[in-house]
Amino acid sequence: MHRLALVLAILLIGVAAVPLGGACSSSPEGETATLTVVTSTSLIASIVERVGGDLVEVVNIIPPAQCPGHFDVSPTDVQKLADAPLFLYHGWQGETFAADLIASADNPDLTSVSLDIAGNWMTPDVQIEAAAAITNHLCQVDPVNCPTYQQRSEQYANAVLAKGSEIQQALDSANLSEINVLCAEMQVGFVRWTGLNVIDTYPRPDALTAQMSAHLVDLGKAEDVTLVIDNLQSGADGGKAIAEDIGCARIVLSNFPGGFDNTETWEKAIDHNIDLILEAVTK
Repeated sequence: MHRLALVLAILLIGVAAVPLGGACSSSPEGETATLTVVTSTSLIASIVERVGGDLVEVVNIIPPAQCPGHFDVSPTDVQKLADAPLFLYHGWQGETFAADLIASADNPDLTSVSLDIAGNWMTPDVQIEAAAAITNHLCQVDPVNCPTYQQRSEQYANAVLAKGSEIQQALDSANLSEINVLCAEMQVGFVRWTGLNVIDTYPRPDALTAQMSAHLVDLGKAEDVTLVIDNLQSGADGGKAIAEDIGCARIVLSNFPGGFDNTETWEKAIDHNIDLILEAVTK
């Protein structure tokens, strides 16, 4: 709770410091123009949509089932930034395309923000921290609508807390700390949050050598690993052979809303992940 209190305090301070004026203005008919926000991933896009609602038009770049580190920029993506006032991206090492994309857009009116939020965005505390940061940046660009953004952000934080509490109750009753797993590196933060006991991790398929796989199989058998967890965006079949050789169950989780069908919001995406975990450990 200490981290949450700090995040909410930062949100309030950031809102109070917002200058007058902004990128959005009223249309001739007296209706407020929507703010176009370009996002690098669906993690950011889903939050902007919740906080911005009808005040924003969200244009996302990387498809939710694709790895950001293997994304190729197209002329269409450049045009998205050329016409936008705000671009929000993670600042991850895998988003190496961002700097070139911003430069190619050649938009002097574009505000580009590297969010740099540490941790797995699918966990509730990080989701709330990210929402607070995104809200601050929306307020900086569009101060006229800042009170609405702030109100919606607080509502969303409460919704995330409620969902996190609901999930935690289900996880606690499953005694996940007694279940040993191997998981993809990009899922380790989320998997540890659930309480599962992570014995070891493995990289994406193109970096997973035969020697690594053999070691993981031996380790899995020695440590009584009963579940291998792959990451959809890193390569859904990364741990398939390892699970088969160990003789254990395997599931594929997503780090992004929209990675699977009907998971376009954070709530739906995390529910899908948790359902897969609970189904696997109760068989």
